[in-house]
Amino acid sequence: MLGQLTQRSRNRLKAQQLYGAVVAQARQPEFYVRHGVPDTPEGRYELIVLHLALVMERLQHAGEPGRARTQALAETFVADMDDQLREMGVGDLSVPRKVKKAAAGLYERAKAYRDALEQGEGETLEGLIATAIWSLEAGSLEAGPPQAQHAAALARYMRLAAAALAADGWTDVLGDLPRFPEPAAWEEPY
Repeated sequence: MLGQLTQRSRNRLKAQQLYGAVVAQARQPEFYVRHGVPDTPEGRYELIVLHLALVMERLQHAGEPGRARTQALAETFVADMDDQLREMGVGDLSVPRKVKKAAAGLYERAKAYRDALEQGEGETLEGLIATAIWSLEAGSLEAGPPQAQHAAALARYMRLAAAALAADGWTDVLGDLPRFPEPAAWEEPY
């Protein structure tokens, strides 16, 4: 019994560290300045979800310990969404509904991103990214030419990040923090 509690506590701590690394990567200025992701709560949410989807997919391939870490990571995300909504002044009665919607969005996008990455079709992944990120800003599902270029760059980034996490870029999936690609590795001039 004590061993299970210790393991759960260790998973929770590692998940918090892992979530911190994901949020730090999602807050890299290049995403907002160079690639036009709106620096809004919605835009930041979408980049956190994008990175969480990559990390959670990799953890799923690490057996039962990876699945336990994935669950702890999802719980950390939900707790953070709750904290952020309350900090933004969302009413106590609305918070659970909005947190549930944020968690559902994570799982929906994670599945869609995984399927698109497995298919290897660029336009599908680019379209998912464009719809998720820029439809919030413009209020439409159509991405204009600048957003299409930005979505293509983010799709390249996702492919490189997925490959790095699957290969030796993240050798000890349950111990190390992920190493995401540097901007110079995936950015192309427009």
